[in-house]
Amino acid sequence: MANVDTAQLSAKLKAFFGYDSFKGDQLPIIQHLIAGNDAFVLMPTGGGKSLCYQLPALVMEGTAIVISPLIALMKNQVDAIRGFVSGEESIAHFLNSSLSRAQISDVQEDLRSGLTKLLYVAPESLTKEENIALLKTIHISFYAVDEAHCISEWGHDFRPEYRKIRSIIDQIQPAPLIALTATATPKVQSDILKNLRIQDARVFKSSFNRPNLYYEVRDKVEAEKDIIRFIRQHPGRSGIVYCLSRRKVEELASLLCINGIRALPYHAGLDAKTRAENQDKFLMEEAEVIVATIAFGMGIDKPDVRFVIHYDIPKSIEGYYQETGRAGRDGKEGLCITYYSYKDIRKLEKFMQGKPIAEQEIGRQLLSETVAYAESSQCRRKLLLNYFGEEYSEENCGCCDNCLHPKPRFDGREEMCMVIELVDSLREHFKVEHIASILAGESTAMIKSYHHDKSRFFGAGSNHEVRFWIAVIHQGLILHLLEKDIENYGLISVTDEGLNFFVRPYELMLVEDRAFSEGGDDDDDEPVPGAGGGADPVLLAMLKDLRRDVAHSQHVQPWVVFSEPSLEDMGILYPITLEELKNCQGVGEGKARKYGQPFIELIARYVEENEIMRPDDFIVKSVAPKSGNKVYIIQSIDRKMDLEIIASARGLDMDEVLTEIEAIVASGMRLDLNYYIREHLDEEVVEEIFDWFRDEAQSDSLEEAIKALGADYEEEEIRLVRIKFLCEVAN
Repeated sequence: MANVDTAQLSAKLKAFFGYDSFKGDQLPIIQHLIAGNDAFVLMPTGGGKSLCYQLPALVMEGTAIVISPLIALMKNQVDAIRGFVSGEESIAHFLNSSLSRAQISDVQEDLRSGLTKLLYVAPESLTKEENIALLKTIHISFYAVDEAHCISEWGHDFRPEYRKIRSIIDQIQPAPLIALTATATPKVQSDILKNLRIQDARVFKSSFNRPNLYYEVRDKVEAEKDIIRFIRQHPGRSGIVYCLSRRKVEELASLLCINGIRALPYHAGLDAKTRAENQDKFLMEEAEVIVATIAFGMGIDKPDVRFVIHYDIPKSIEGYYQETGRAGRDGKEGLCITYYSYKDIRKLEKFMQGKPIAEQEIGRQLLSETVAYAESSQCRRKLLLNYFGEEYSEENCGCCDNCLHPKPRFDGREEMCMVIELVDSLREHFKVEHIASILAGESTAMIKSYHHDKSRFFGAGSNHEVRFWIAVIHQGLILHLLEKDIENYGLISVTDEGLNFFVRPYELMLVEDRAFSEGGDDDDDEPVPGAGGGADPVLLAMLKDLRRDVAHSQHVQPWVVFSEPSLEDMGILYPITLEELKNCQGVGEGKARKYGQPFIELIARYVEENEIMRPDDFIVKSVAPKSGNKVYIIQSIDRKMDLEIIASARGLDMDEVLTEIEAIVASGMRLDLNYYIREHLDEEVVEEIFDWFRDEAQSDSLEEAIKALGADYEEEEIRLVRIKFLCEVAN
């Protein structure tokens, strides 16, 4: 297939995937790989990386081996490929620890028969002797190393197993290799190429700019309330909330639930079955929000995530970029909100203690970049792109908090010259914080050890705090007047451009960084840029319901059936034949044949039965709470939540919660509080109070019970057991 031309590939693209044209560098990457060459692909999330190896795999002889670290994502990818290629279940498989012996045997049989074009495998599975022996017996078209940043210790998700990939490939058989990642700094890129021994590979680097994403950093004050308000302002939208700890994931997921938001937790502490179920519910749109730990990769491939919220600040810019990149993968609106406080940074620094010194240094350096990003008043898009070695020339992106609400600027040529002169005068190189401390006159132990407190620069800028000087230095880095040696943990030096500026200074408009408290005021609830569609909203809702039903019956996620853009096109074009359906975005012949019939039948009925009127506008209203405390209490008890958490979430004390529960039970409803009673009351106490109500009480009067039992038992114990009795016996 080395001679496949553009027309043939475009036809295959339309037939398999339903797209009329390639995106960005997809075509040259695919042609390069089919020609038998190695490639390194650096393409942001949502840029279409998967297609760069999926399409070549489908058209080349043999089986493509896709090495991926995310077991959860493998099933999604396999389902997607099977959806594109109608009726070909053997076309794609995955091989990992989640499969049974019988399932592994089926995969092996399909591989040996040559039916399988794509095999997804975890790096841990690749190292197993039996798998190496199996792969030696089949013809391999090429190897694809997905999430290749896992190779580098400077990457945000370093995986030691990834270091072994090259040696395993050498054991199996030679074939072209394509490495792909959505996030990699120049240092990480170098590590990937070197470790995989593909230094001569052609590098395809797409822009890291995601123009549809809005970036905002908020002061972490009453963050839970703010998150609930934000989600309510975006009803029916899918979103992810990232937290630092498992405990916080559980707490926040519960809090969202009792506030009427369909949220589920996802972290490594849950058993594999629960994790898989929660992820599937999110993908199948049975849950609006998934709350996950930053440390645990979700491996989701959902194109219509409309917002990503970081309750805690991430450990690195790469991690932040990767996680925010899960929003708006379909090219539509994606809102990225991050909450930041100094306390989070101290927590992350504490987590590093006890690790090897070199690892601590790398961790601190990556964290300092995150702090600089969070506290900066510069364009967030410019900061992100600069971090990945890309220039962004626009002065105002119009889609981040700093550009929409800019801070006043000042001519900083004098301050920048002071920084350049100091850095150039030092015999050794130092980090940003050290240089800033010298200028601010802050006498640290390290400054004293180098006798920098005796320098003429010490305190030369004492009219400003350390934070001000850090901001100046960071802007010097972005302007290339200074540079940071990432190999040596971020030591600062002056560039030739910086020396020229020092000799001939020109106007340099700088901005002071934002100051954050442990919390702070953030009442800014102005709307952010959004996107709207022109599809018939009634038909679109019906199509979504049908998609969910079809997805359930096929045991796949809804987007595997048809994507959001596909449904919206249906709501605009009203296709009533399979041929017309193929005109919708993302609908190829295979997908139209496999899933299309019930959709065109629904559209045909709708067109016939209704006068089709396109609304002048489509207003999404905020969702207000539709019920009081009683509904929340009933729902949360069904979910077996602690009563203390329910009380806290609703702003009640324990007495008020019990009063509400008693009123619910008095109306005849049964509630099961056994989970809470078992946890908080002794079994003997429960039996004795329960027996009193059964054998001695003359009525269900609470006052009489307290009067009769109060000397021996706490009032709260009596009330809880009375509720149990009423539910199990009286009601």
